[in-house]
Amino acid sequence: MSESLVLRVKRLISGSVNGVVDTLETANAEMVMRESIREIERATDDVREELARTVATRHHTVRLLERTKAKLAELSERAKLAVGQGRDDLAEAALSRQIDLEAEIPVHETKITEATAKQVELEGYVAGLAARKREMENDIAAFVSARESAAQAAGGVGPGASVATKAERRADQAQQAFERAMNGPAGAAAGTKVDRETAAKLHELDRLSRSSKVAERLASLKTSAQA
Repeated sequence: MSESLVLRVKRLISGSVNGVVDTLETANAEMVMRESIREIERATDDVREELARTVATRHHTVRLLERTKAKLAELSERAKLAVGQGRDDLAEAALSRQIDLEAEIPVHETKITEATAKQVELEGYVAGLAARKREMENDIAAFVSARESAAQAAGGVGPGASVATKAERRADQAQQAFERAMNGPAGAAAGTKVDRETAAKLHELDRLSRSSKVAERLASLKTSAQA
């Protein structure tokens, strides 16, 4: 979710305490408060769209992970078949591809974990906005009732002030809860620069390591075939 949408949701859930109090003191308070509810509904729609994309991404990645694991099993059987036919070259190709696919698995798993966490976060935003909408609807009802009572009592301000205090307290509690949710641990990793010579050596080391893994797996297959 974009930072602008996060800030927008945060502002709507917190309720802008001063804005609520000021609104209660204006002639068109009810109209302003109802427009605020419509803004919450629009923000909820935006969050739901982001939630739908996140759920779709998670499902797609789960399918990719399943296909990757199935392909690994298939390559394993093909490598055994190649060894049985004396085609070490084909077995090496299958084993090399296996190494590539195995490297993809943790990437898929991380993406699934991140998408799951984001899904939970977005669902929390939807719930928070829904709760805020209900509170504002209750505030409007209470405000209208207080305004009518005040008019009947020739301008008494007691009920209206009570509604303002109640709205301010609820908005403050929502703000504190949202701040706790937003202030999660964060960190930044610094990149490490290497010169070209070192990078070349590391690349060569990676190539040797890969060849060694392929050779070990091929030897293991041959041993199993002979047993």
